[in-house]
Amino acid sequence: MDAPVEPRFGRCPYFILTDTDGDNWEALPNTGNQSSGGAGVQTAQLLVNRGVQAVLVGQIGPNAMEVLLRAGIQVYGGVSGTVRESLNACRQGRLPLLSRANSPKHAATGRGRGGR
Repeated sequence: MDAPVEPRFGRCPYFILTDTDGDNWEALPNTGNQSSGGAGVQTAQLLVNRGVQAVLVGQIGPNAMEVLLRAGIQVYGGVSGTVRESLNACRQGRLPLLSRANSPKHAATGRGRGGR
């Protein structure tokens, strides 16, 4: 819980899955983060399959966002600091609920619009 957050949704090495009060948690390896393409979509599908209800992100692209929104998963943006700090910020209503991506397609690889 005291690890720094990775701002890139599709390329983060782990997700911390927690209950709403944050007392119980587990580290879930992101099996999609090493993909040469479609890491965000693969990562989003991993979370859909785990039945998560909300995701806290720094940056998320349009394809991953679409997968999460279609599954009814709430996406909160603007995370920073540690996992615990981001979770507390969300509980206090300080993270915005996103309705669209806040990063261009392929931003992590430099292939997106404006990435070069």
